[in-house]
Amino acid sequence: MELEQDTLLQAAEQRLRHLSLDRLRVALDFLTYLEQKEEDEATEELLNISGLTTEFHAAMQEAAVGEVIPFSQIRRNG
Repeated sequence: MELEQDTLLQAAEQRLRHLSLDRLRVALDFLTYLEQKEEDEATEELLNISGLTTEFHAAMQEAAVGEVIPFSQIRRNG
């Protein structure tokens, strides 16, 4: 998968280098749009997890009042 991604990135870079400045701006705008759309979809997926927002708010309240365990005290079993 990473090899395919690297190949695609190299092909995209080669094509971008041949564009005029105006078209390069359009390509950048489109890439920015795609990136934002992907982030929005990931956020929507998280928001659709049942109870996640309630648990998140509860965790933030616990952290605000110091009801946390330092990471250094967390230990993996296994």
